[in-house]
Amino acid sequence: MADFVLALDQGTSSSRAILFDHMGNAVASAQQPFEQIYPRPGWVEHDPEEIWRTQLATAQEALKQAKASADDVAAIGITNQRETTLLWDRNGRPIANAIVWQDRRTAPICEQLRDKGLEPLFRERTGLLLDPYFSGTKVRWLLDNVVGARARAEAGELMFGTIDSWLLYRLTGVHATDYTNASRTLLYNIFDLRWDDELLSALDVPRGVLPAVQASSGVFAETSLFGKSVPVSGVGGDQQAALFGQAAFEPGMAKNTYGTGAFCLMNIGARKVASQNLLTTIAWGISREKGDEVVYALEGSIFIAGAAVQWLRDELGIISTAAESQELAMSVPDSNGVYIVPAFVGLGAPHWDPNARGAIFGLTRGANRAHLARATLEAIAFQTCDIIEAIEADSGVTLSELRVDGGAAANDLLLQIQADLLGRDVVRPAVLETTALGAAYLAGLATGFWKDAADVSRNWRVDRRFSPAMPDDRREAMYTGWKRAVQSAKGWRPAGA
Repeated sequence: MADFVLALDQGTSSSRAILFDHMGNAVASAQQPFEQIYPRPGWVEHDPEEIWRTQLATAQEALKQAKASADDVAAIGITNQRETTLLWDRNGRPIANAIVWQDRRTAPICEQLRDKGLEPLFRERTGLLLDPYFSGTKVRWLLDNVVGARARAEAGELMFGTIDSWLLYRLTGVHATDYTNASRTLLYNIFDLRWDDELLSALDVPRGVLPAVQASSGVFAETSLFGKSVPVSGVGGDQQAALFGQAAFEPGMAKNTYGTGAFCLMNIGARKVASQNLLTTIAWGISREKGDEVVYALEGSIFIAGAAVQWLRDELGIISTAAESQELAMSVPDSNGVYIVPAFVGLGAPHWDPNARGAIFGLTRGANRAHLARATLEAIAFQTCDIIEAIEADSGVTLSELRVDGGAAANDLLLQIQADLLGRDVVRPAVLETTALGAAYLAGLATGFWKDAADVSRNWRVDRRFSPAMPDDRREAMYTGWKRAVQSAKGWRPAGA
């Protein structure tokens, strides 16, 4: 029997490949960065061919490190930067650079759709806001602005996809995606599980360019690029893959990924919850004999998390490394009444206020750099509390514990503050590569490498559990102060605005 599952983790700034064994341990990994292209302010692009080259090279390197061949690989899983969009022809040639999820060029298209009163329709059927973040307006822009693209699309010559579809096509020649990535396009009805003709018409996207939508865990096709036929049997957008990698299989289980920003997802099971302040998304779909089993999640996006610590380092100069934030913040017992609202690019969920700006409140003559460092860590935790509060209100599901990953999850003080302010246990797993691990699990479950969800759950191991130690009255007082600070940051406007 094969010893490994190969996970292809295609991220925003690099491509990675990791080989996982039956215990969910990473036995080999490789990573290559690729160019970020900024043609104009607010525009971000990637070269699809460079993404493919780096992803293929890292897969080959991981196999080489492990002294493994395709004979040793039971399945391949793909996880990807979500929403990044491209068009290619039947020969696999992209017609333009990919438009990255961060790109804001389609804001006018979103505004036009809102002016037509269409946002409620999109929200009801896709669970998403009308925002340039998502794929639908990006493909519309490509069709309208790349010479000849619309005519070629209508003639059936072009294919649209997110990065998972692009990699799958180059690996196997099959044009498909999974439920999680389809659910981020503004074109897919996540409750009826179909491409929506009314939404396609509103965005003027021809149906012929769309990929087939399949279960996240199920065989898509096979590839022989590594020397022997291996099934590609798992696909999941990065945040959903991380939720799966955390083995958050029961409703009420949630994970928070602390990166530059932070993404919090809670499993809400088969319930079709329409949220006003968060995104409803498909967490995953599992192929079953009697039909696909689809699980939903509520998602909250925090724009600034680890980036706030970088701000302390790069702009304020009060720390020299990000890791130093923990030591400095631990040198004081509390933040001395200081609150930092890191709304440097506005506020994400559940506030959705692009005009809010960062602010510091509660400064006194006794406030020092250690208090600022602690207030910054508290701000990351408070923002997560805002998300969890909104998720619980929308879903009626109470969070049992919060599983965490991402770079900042290595900060013990941050996680203790998170547990204290949330009033629930915060749990850091032994394996922090949860995104790639989730893709591996999705693929391995489809091919019998792992038998079932219980088999996967047995692999999930705790590195450390952080339990709340703060008195309830202190927690409530601090959270009330945070909410006042946020309201003030939202209300701030420069002179003349």
